[in-house]
Amino acid sequence: MPDTPLHDLVVLADAALVDGRIAPAEVGVDDGVIAAVAPAGAGLRGRTTARVDGGRVLLPGIVDAHVHVNEPGRTEWEGFATATRAAAAGGVTTIIDMPLNSIPPTIDVDALAVKRAAAARAAHVDIGFWGGAVPSNAGARRALHDAGVFGFKAFLSPSGVDEFPPLDAAGLDAALDELAAFDGLLIVHAEDPDVLDAHANDGGPSARRFAESRPPEAELDAVRRVIDGIRRTGGRAHILHVSSAAVLPLIAEAKAEGLRLTAETCPHYLTLDVAHIPDGATAFKCCPPIRDEANQDLLWAGLVDGTLDCVVSDHSPATAELKLGFDGDFGRAWGGISGLQLALANVWTEARRRGVGLELVVDRMARATADLAGLAAKGRIQVGADADLVAFDPDAEFTVDAAALRHRNPVSAYDGRTLAGLADAVWLRGTPVEPDGEPIGRLLDRPAERSTA
Repeated sequence: MPDTPLHDLVVLADAALVDGRIAPAEVGVDDGVIAAVAPAGAGLRGRTTARVDGGRVLLPGIVDAHVHVNEPGRTEWEGFATATRAAAAGGVTTIIDMPLNSIPPTIDVDALAVKRAAAARAAHVDIGFWGGAVPSNAGARRALHDAGVFGFKAFLSPSGVDEFPPLDAAGLDAALDELAAFDGLLIVHAEDPDVLDAHANDGGPSARRFAESRPPEAELDAVRRVIDGIRRTGGRAHILHVSSAAVLPLIAEAKAEGLRLTAETCPHYLTLDVAHIPDGATAFKCCPPIRDEANQDLLWAGLVDGTLDCVVSDHSPATAELKLGFDGDFGRAWGGISGLQLALANVWTEARRRGVGLELVVDRMARATADLAGLAAKGRIQVGADADLVAFDPDAEFTVDAAALRHRNPVSAYDGRTLAGLADAVWLRGTPVEPDGEPIGRLLDRPAERSTA
């Protein structure tokens, strides 16, 4: 067909996830952007052609909106080179970096510039940045918003690092007031400090005892406070890493009321349960904690019905000494799961077991996370979107070897687990990503006009 344009790249897929359906398709790419999406057999022509077959599915690149890279300042925990290599290996083509645990934390424009300079040298995937809302930057957050952060993270209880203190009740109200004035997004680690204090215990090797020290009531009370705040201000908020299904009715009611609230959960809450965590296995420690199977079932129901908008890794690594070096004491070990590379495979493995389709998994991990950040050109295969694409084999099984993962420190709560789903080819804006090749990622700013999830 001589009138058919010659694209830079054409991907011919026996199965592609387009508009929520998996079907054969052809995708044409020009200048890094999807220029055509057509049914199989349409005859798109490309200077380069790639074929996705053999049971693989062409997916949009995963957008992980909750990643702690920790560089600069704690690069021995994780850095941009290792984190973005891990992302690409797992089919993640965009990450949004949290404002802690780097030093300095991303709480002002100068700190953002330091973070961007570190990331620019080593980005194997695209990277955006959250800012922080801490007591010291009250009244000065607009400048950070204008500098391109996607929103502002706040803790309502101690964060674990002294340079990123929490907001008290008055500070939360003031932050919601301040952000509402410019329609900024507050993303909240929602655990109430008074409840945590009331349930504190002396730690030890039991994961269940650790979970008891951070009960569902802590999340319930904190989420209520956030909802009250956005009801009062008309602002926007997002609840981070929901671990307790007890908060789902509150979130559903707030949405039904028309409040601008979204919420996420994480692979570890959807795939792990406290009864199967051995004593002393502090690789499983995270805050909020992993809970029981009945709770997990309810989280899945909330994900399927849309009460939970999205799934993110909350990749929060540390050195092996900080994770494992306290004789199995959950009270003293660092809290965080290193799961960036395995996020898609983890969720897909459990979804398949439960009869949940790949379409929903990818929607919650790509489209919804992109929409949360206002990245309309990410997380979907459609004309005008960035050509961030993944050839994913949903049936390929592998056994996790923590030492072989791409993140910096060889610690994983999933070590030894058998998972399904491999990303065996990844394109970033139409260019193949080679984790050991030159970094080709870009730094992203918050779009001037943003869409909300």
